[in-house]
Amino acid sequence: MGLWKYLKVAFLNRWNLLAFLGSSGFALLSGHADVALPVIMAAELAYLGLLGTHPRFQKAVEAQHAAARRAETSEATTQTLQRILQSLPRDMMQRFQDLRQRCLELRQIATDLKQPGDRVVDETFEQSQLAGLDRLLWIFLRLLYTHFALSRFLQKTDREAIQQDIKRIQTRLKPLPPDPQDLQQQRIRKALEDNLATSQERLANYEKAMHNLQLVELQLDQLENRIHSLSEMAVNRQEPDFISSQVDLVATSMIQTEQTMNELRFATGLDAATAETPPLLRPVQAQVIE
Repeated sequence: MGLWKYLKVAFLNRWNLLAFLGSSGFALLSGHADVALPVIMAAELAYLGLLGTHPRFQKAVEAQHAAARRAETSEATTQTLQRILQSLPRDMMQRFQDLRQRCLELRQIATDLKQPGDRVVDETFEQSQLAGLDRLLWIFLRLLYTHFALSRFLQKTDREAIQQDIKRIQTRLKPLPPDPQDLQQQRIRKALEDNLATSQERLANYEKAMHNLQLVELQLDQLENRIHSLSEMAVNRQEPDFISSQVDLVATSMIQTEQTMNELRFATGLDAATAETPPLLRPVQAQVIE
């Protein structure tokens, strides 16, 4: 299957198609197609075999496919970002904006301390801060949306009504024999037991959502505090490698947070965490967010 992919790309190359179709058409018009076409086919197969198995060509094909996948991922991430920004209530957006603004201010302080009076910052230092803080801010923003979605789910679910349904069904089940002989009673008991199981499952889902909401709240506070700490570290430690390593440590510690958000996709509708991170701190994105 892998080789077929390279052969297909080689064959569909526009110059190859032009040469192959043009020579085939000429062979058909020449009156000697029975001789010319086999020669053309042999040449085409030789071309495909040589090019399709060449390591440099295969690497080029893989690079093109990787670029296409990155473009698709980037578009999906942008759509997810816009949906989150359009859905979050004002207070949550303000919380994110305050944290983002804090990061921008502290990054500017770090810039001034590194080269006083000069706005030109070492590219490695600049990118290490931007990429790392973007990554953590993206986790924070998705956590906010997860909190919002869970809160909305809990508001629309009446816990007391579910508990009352369970009690009502249990009351109706109580006078029925555990193994009724009558066919009608068997059907009634089966329907009640199925309904009871469904109600108990709804109650369990509600309790789990409540527990997850509390967990998300704690993780939001934890990540917010860590982002503050990392931003302040940029002021005191002008070492890109050190700052990047600290960001990686924090990101690694967020694995459980990522898993929590993935498990809660039923409520948020968000896709599993992607490797693509939108530029939340960069000037081009600031116009979209602000």
